[in-house]
Amino acid sequence: MALLAWEKETGIELVQINGQRRYGGPPPGWVGGPPPAGTEVYIARLPQDIYEDTLLPLFGSVGRLYEFRLMMTFSGMNRGFAYARYACRQDARRAIATFHRFQLRRGCAIVVCWSTQKRELLVSGLGASVSQQKLEATLQRVTEGICSVTLHASPSQKQAKLAVLKYRSHQAAALAKKALMEGEWCSGMLVGLAKMTVEWLNPQLKQKLQLCEEEPPSSWVQGGESPAVPPLPSLQNVLDCLNALCWKHHLRTPLIRTKCVQVNPNGWQHFWYQVAIPGSQVPVSGFMWISPDRQGQSEHEKAKVVAALYVLRALAESLISGSTLLEVFPFVFLCLREFPHVFVAKEQ
Repeated sequence: MALLAWEKETGIELVQINGQRRYGGPPPGWVGGPPPAGTEVYIARLPQDIYEDTLLPLFGSVGRLYEFRLMMTFSGMNRGFAYARYACRQDARRAIATFHRFQLRRGCAIVVCWSTQKRELLVSGLGASVSQQKLEATLQRVTEGICSVTLHASPSQKQAKLAVLKYRSHQAAALAKKALMEGEWCSGMLVGLAKMTVEWLNPQLKQKLQLCEEEPPSSWVQGGESPAVPPLPSLQNVLDCLNALCWKHHLRTPLIRTKCVQVNPNGWQHFWYQVAIPGSQVPVSGFMWISPDRQGQSEHEKAKVVAALYVLRALAESLISGSTLLEVFPFVFLCLREFPHVFVAKEQ
């Protein structure tokens, strides 16, 4: 009754859809598009009898709310957690600093942290005959906001497939997860009597699927031997070039890590790499295949050369125009032009 009276008094409209009650998205008077990524916080350990008449004024006191979503049970109680999306990242950071471990009631401290914004689901237990086209058509019919569908052979079930589904937002993925778990949509898609499961995609499984799916092009390997390839430039030359470009743009010396994660029967080695540049926002990482030729460099050295070349190209595209880079670092473009077939890399 207090909630209904508050809604009538303030004129605020709450809409309940699929187990969550939402305010805003956008709120009244909002101008422009939605806020950027990184503006949503996760709120947990809420008492089940506290609602928007308390939560909206509280979380709105530190910044403008774009959206507030309270998870609900069928009985009308809240499920103990909610999401608040702010107009800017500074407001979201202020909400965490103010309300993490805040005592809503005596002995009831809530948790407030950054929302993880998961967007990928894993559907397992699909039959081996399920086609990409059929699965995509079905998912577009029963869910909203799907961006991509990828089918994989199941690593744990013979004659079975699993699918990775990517959605445009965490909210769309969460609603899709709820709809897909009902199971009515999957008639004719299951393997035998196996039970279909829908869950959030685990990062470790995601990496494992990528490693299983990626193989060097078959044209590179004929009769069990690697084709002749031109020699890679020396590691020191590439690092000197990368260091010079970083220093030019007030970045510190890059740190390169490599790790061999797989060797195929033809001798090609699958490497993970990471290049961290102090002063830049995030490391660059990915995977590459290195040929088993005997050129005097170790495989780790060759992997570091390839990683450095990828970062050089990324810096070239984002920091300097093509003509300027050609004048200052012609060696970069020479390497990328002369040796593109020596490696395959997938940036993450």
